[in-house]
Amino acid sequence: MASLFPIDVADMSELDAEVELKRLAAEIKLHDKLYHTKDAPKISDAVYDKLRLRNQEIETKFPHLKRSDSPSDRVGSEVQSGFKKITHTRPMLSLANAFDEGDVQDFIERVQRFLGLADEELVLTCEPKIDGLSASLRYEHGVFVSGATRGDGRVGEDITQNLSTIAEIPKKLSGDGWPAVLEVRGEVYMSKPDFNALNVAQENADKPPFANPRNAAAGSLRQLDVAVTRTRKLQFFAYAYLFYDADGNDATPTLNSHNANLHALEAWGFTINPLTATCATLAETMAQYHKIEQQRSKLPYDIDGVVLKVDRLDWQSRLGMVSRAPRWAIAQKFPAEKAQTKIKDIEIQVGRTGALTPVAKLEPVTVGGVVVSNATLHNADEIARKDIRIGDTVIIQRAGDVIPQVVEVIIEKRDAASQAFVFPDHCPDCGSPAIAEGDDVVMRCTGGLVCPAQHVEQLRHFVSRNAFDIDGLGAKQIEELWQKELVRSPADIFKLVDKNKTLGEPIQNWKGWGELSVDNLFAAIDERRTIPLERFIFALGIRHVGQASARLLAKNYGSLDALITAIDAAQNVDTEAYANLLAIDGFGEKVAKNLLSFFAEAATREMVDNLIASLDRVEDFIAPKNDHAIAGKIIVFTGSMEKMTRSEAKARAESMGAKVSGSVSAKTDIVVAGPGSGSKGKKAKELGLNVIDEDGWLALIAE
Repeated sequence: MASLFPIDVADMSELDAEVELKRLAAEIKLHDKLYHTKDAPKISDAVYDKLRLRNQEIETKFPHLKRSDSPSDRVGSEVQSGFKKITHTRPMLSLANAFDEGDVQDFIERVQRFLGLADEELVLTCEPKIDGLSASLRYEHGVFVSGATRGDGRVGEDITQNLSTIAEIPKKLSGDGWPAVLEVRGEVYMSKPDFNALNVAQENADKPPFANPRNAAAGSLRQLDVAVTRTRKLQFFAYAYLFYDADGNDATPTLNSHNANLHALEAWGFTINPLTATCATLAETMAQYHKIEQQRSKLPYDIDGVVLKVDRLDWQSRLGMVSRAPRWAIAQKFPAEKAQTKIKDIEIQVGRTGALTPVAKLEPVTVGGVVVSNATLHNADEIARKDIRIGDTVIIQRAGDVIPQVVEVIIEKRDAASQAFVFPDHCPDCGSPAIAEGDDVVMRCTGGLVCPAQHVEQLRHFVSRNAFDIDGLGAKQIEELWQKELVRSPADIFKLVDKNKTLGEPIQNWKGWGELSVDNLFAAIDERRTIPLERFIFALGIRHVGQASARLLAKNYGSLDALITAIDAAQNVDTEAYANLLAIDGFGEKVAKNLLSFFAEAATREMVDNLIASLDRVEDFIAPKNDHAIAGKIIVFTGSMEKMTRSEAKARAESMGAKVSGSVSAKTDIVVAGPGSGSKGKKAKELGLNVIDEDGWLALIAE
């Protein structure tokens, strides 16, 4: 059987990687929305998680190819407009994934390397991964005061009243010893027996049944009418906690153990999963994983893997997090599921960068309780390599919230009259020639902004959740406004109010709109006339400039004026401005090239200028409040470190508000030079910079 991923990351060329990242971004984005917002996934968790891991591995090898819409920078999906919003005190992160023992071993070794562990035992807490809906509960002086969904990881839906209907969520904490403010995180789920009973009731009432318990739980918890939620039998497992004092500052847990604190939560009235256990070795961890896996079918609730967490809380704190996941936890998922179906057609979709992506339209098939009707075919070379044809019977594999993939063609079931698929050499939307430049396997439309598909996709990106995030202006609305020639550029969005006044048939009279929805849309547009710098940068849709890169640019330049001035100066690669751009830690030549090219093009520069003129203000970057002495300082690490790994040193510096640079310049404030510092250490001394050794660094951050 063919592999789910035909090319190993280790064997990928840059072109292979670029194509794969584009495909992964599109698939993951679609199924994130179906899963988190629509509660209607089209594939299973196992394949989804493999796609996430695949994306992460490619970005690790080719960091300069990271896309502006990278899944690595996203958690969950956008908040629905029917609920008020709650900003999480700390982000509700997702988890990196493991699929076999080798992945778990790699995770353990990464943790050990990061912490510089030698002889100390690394204990992991192993917990079943409940397939439900994550929620965060806030208690003040022992009383439940609010609750929210994960949302996009930073902002969730206020579902306090709905959560109050769940018997396993205490309204008042039991026992004693809890802090002034306690934030409990866990999973809301519906048991299999209750799910079956609910579907019987749905069918008796001539209502459509739910696809699976997770969808039923999510749909029940998101009811705007709390009376409906009250009739559904929902349950809750607690799996995490945050402690605060009366002033809202972080408070240290009494016990330095994740597992011990779970049992403290149990004493305060919460339910924790009885299969939770601690493991001190890889062998123990894998034994616990298989023990839980063997019980999977017999459990009264759905699980899709096992979550492994570093048990020591002080080590969790040191490990910190990456853009969307903690370094101290990983989810080992259960194997993906497969199914057999038939390809009815192959459609070509045109993306924001002009890439032509083939998608197989399938005879609907149920895989792991989810109906699948589409599958990605990646690119023309992939179709040719597997010889995929319309009418073929194929094996598909799915997991998580993404478009599944064709794993194998069953040749013996092929119709003798079938013909090889001919990939188009012209864009199906605008008719412009489609070419693959150089060694690129991706065919791209050459129409640019003349191509409606590219233009519409760019506008969709502009209003997306992590960009301008305009409520009421989704893909469907953008498409309609484009077709009616009301919105052809980002600036046009901010002219809609005035344009609407001149229309013979105003928008509120259009089918599917209405007075209230238009009023809400115009209010949302006005609210976004002031936008943070990092969101503004990301919204421009610059190739390879994702959320992380946008934030790096905002953090390093501070203001839009400073950024544009620096970019204009950096167009000359012999200038200090260009060197400073490349010196941004984690910012490679490919990203810099695309950034400079974007602003050098007259058409895009005009689009940016018109957008700026339509806004009230692009807010300067405001670093998180930090009173540490190194906050705002530019720090370079060079040479080896013995008492703290360089990865941990960089993470600690950034957590304290410092900027980490990859090269030494006159603007560098501190150079931490260990043995073997080489040219960077030499240059620092020549410039008369503040150079300290590792002991000096440890003393500095201990102040």
